[in-house]
Amino acid sequence: MSEKQKILIVDDDNNIAELVALYLNKECFETQIVNDGDSALKAFDSFKPDLILLDIMLPGIDGYEVLRSIRAGSKVPVIMMSAKGEVFDKVLGLELGADDYIIKPFDNKEMVARVKAVLRRFPTETTSPVAKDNSNNEKVVEYDDLILSLKDYSVVYMGEQKEIPPKELELFYYLASHPNQVFTREKLLDRIWGYEYIGDTRTIDVHIKRLREKFNESTHWRIATVWGIGYKFELK
Repeated sequence: MSEKQKILIVDDDNNIAELVALYLNKECFETQIVNDGDSALKAFDSFKPDLILLDIMLPGIDGYEVLRSIRAGSKVPVIMMSAKGEVFDKVLGLELGADDYIIKPFDNKEMVARVKAVLRRFPTETTSPVAKDNSNNEKVVEYDDLILSLKDYSVVYMGEQKEIPPKELELFYYLASHPNQVFTREKLLDRIWGYEYIGDTRTIDVHIKRLREKFNESTHWRIATVWGIGYKFELK
């Protein structure tokens, strides 16, 4: 029997955390609860979770700072949880590297579905969420000035190694592996985040904006907007 996947639940409201853990335990996940940012970072090192459910409003170090610290050395999936539903808060969480954002109060069945969707699309030793679209199954896309790899989630651009969040890389890889093909925002949201993801298509716009800021000098390709439809990786 395979080992249970581990979920770290970080929330200062222990009642909410215990209810979340109850639903996840029913789905055969192993859980650990902590109630502040400092404990979250310690538990991240000791518990070694496969996914983190991270509240934003925490005593001591807030959720954003916890996420920054984790992303400095790890690509483990993180789902932000918050009563803050403003676009700014969602965008900030996504720009810092969150894989999803769920607003409180939330339905626990939806929360479980999102956890499963993110885990299914996160790379493991045997599977990769986007590699099946690559016909040669090498999980690598190469252009003159760009190499995207899902084998080790790496990006080399103009000969320089670049660090980008996992979801940005998956989106970039998916577009680059289908050059000149137009995708709607809904298709990209479905493909990268999963059909269970009940999200805003602006999530795609945020990630595209970040990619353009980081990769905007190529003379061979660009991430083009197809007005009224979506985006494509356009070869020049």
